[in-house]
Amino acid sequence: MPETCSICGCPLHRKGEYAKPTVKGRSHATAHHYVAERFFGRSTNRRGTERLGIFDTCPWNLEGEKAVYCYECHEELLHNPVLTPDDVAAFSVLVRKTGLNEAAKTEDRTKIGGRIKLLHEVLRRGLQALSKE
Repeated sequence: MPETCSICGCPLHRKGEYAKPTVKGRSHATAHHYVAERFFGRSTNRRGTERLGIFDTCPWNLEGEKAVYCYECHEELLHNPVLTPDDVAAFSVLVRKTGLNEAAKTEDRTKIGGRIKLLHEVLRRGLQALSKE
C-alpha cells in the first residue's frame, strides 16, 4: 500500500529531491515525533548532547511515536505555526490565569511543561470546535 501524508493525504515517495522546491521534493516522505524528543532530554540531531528534560513521562502516552508526512506539511506547516500578536497575547492571558507564568526562571521546568500541555489543549479544543461547524 502506498504511503500517504498523515495531514494532507498526498502520495509520498522516498526517491530523492528531499526538500527541493519541486513537486517531488515537496512530496518526499519524512517522519515527525508526535511529542518532541527534546521534551524527554534527548536530541536525535545532536546525539550525545544532554538536555534537561521537561517531562519524565509523556502526558499523552505517545513517547517515541511518529507519523509520516510530506516534506511540505512536516517542515512548513508543523514546524512553523503562525501565531499573530493577538494569538500570543490571548495565550499569555491563559498562561497567567492558570498560574503557568514565571517571574524568574528556576531549575524547575514544571511551568514550561504546563505551558506545553496548555497549548496542546488550546489546539485540541479549537479542532473540536471547528470539527463541529
